[in-house]
Amino acid sequence: MDITAKTEVSGTELAAVLGVTGRRVQQLAQDGIIESNKGKYLLADAVQKYIEYRTKEKVLTAAEKEKLDADVSIKKAKAIVSVLEAKELQGKMHRSEDVAAMTEDLIYTIRSMLVALPGRLAVDVAAVSTPAEAAEVVRKEVYKVMEELSNYRYDAKKYEERVRERRKWDRAERMDSDDE
Repeated sequence: MDITAKTEVSGTELAAVLGVTGRRVQQLAQDGIIESNKGKYLLADAVQKYIEYRTKEKVLTAAEKEKLDADVSIKKAKAIVSVLEAKELQGKMHRSEDVAAMTEDLIYTIRSMLVALPGRLAVDVAAVSTPAEAAEVVRKEVYKVMEELSNYRYDAKKYEERVRERRKWDRAERMDSDDE
């Protein structure tokens, strides 16, 4: 048998050529993907339309896969953010801006102690008669400052207050930007 553009086949024969069931051929005809003429199908036309249908189906599947990949990526990112936020609230992780603020607090503490030194030392240094005695007075005061600084400790409660305050600001900023 020669196959031409006008060769007609039954649903069962077309199913065998396409590698599907006879019921699937009927569904394809009902969905308008291939054309049926009283249970007969133009072989060449039906095969071409089926190939076109499957090609479009794969493109659609690729687009859907891309969307699914994007959704998974977004969900992973949100999960990572949630874990990091939980660690931050537990005090196990600190944001750089909070560390910078805490460091700044320490620097201001050191600065205020150093700026206070001349006032604390002026009378005592003026009361001594030799440079060696003046140096000893200054040295004792510097050691006191260093002792106070050595007792400076990380305060988890203070850090937690800072984080909670910043989070309130962050939420307020997000709400403001949502209103715009």
